[in-house]
Amino acid sequence: MDLNDDTPVYYSKAEFIETDTGNKVSRRATIAGPQNIILGGKTIIVSQAIIRGDLRRSGAGHTVVISLGRYCLVQEYCVLRPPYKTYRGQFNYYPMKIGNCVHIGANSIVEAASVGDHVQIGKNCVIGKFAIIKDCAKIADGTIIPPNTVVPAMAEFEGSPGRFVRDLPESRSEIVESFTKKYYSRFQMLEPARR
Repeated sequence: MDLNDDTPVYYSKAEFIETDTGNKVSRRATIAGPQNIILGGKTIIVSQAIIRGDLRRSGAGHTVVISLGRYCLVQEYCVLRPPYKTYRGQFNYYPMKIGNCVHIGANSIVEAASVGDHVQIGKNCVIGKFAIIKDCAKIADGTIIPPNTVVPAMAEFEGSPGRFVRDLPESRSEIVESFTKKYYSRFQMLEPARR
């Protein structure tokens, strides 16, 4: 997470769909069950990411399966799918809530119950079923968070299984918010060449 990087990240207009609320979703991402997914606005979902809104409780009607807040960044080959369990003989999926200003690194799999605001999840991480990641936490690259783990606010976890490494500074929320907003402004449409 380099806060001093001002280089534009270009994307082609043909590859991304931009919504009224400023979400930018790659046409090469897999968004299953979009009616069950809420994007808060100004969220970027890049190519090859997979979001499984189709995995939901049985029964009639629409239900929110996965909600992402504002200024989230979901990198390539990430998989977001709701946690599930069998309770009293019934198999069910449960909703996943992801807060604002959350960065999820490439190749990570997230099955958490909730991810707070200003959270950074590194590359190649596995966040187990029903894990709860509190505000301003950091999950280092390659970390495996076991199912039902609670990662406290302002804590960094790393390893396999993920363990507490250190407390993060009070300025963590400003650092992550600044990074996600700056990345969004750097993510610019590539203008076609003029003839």
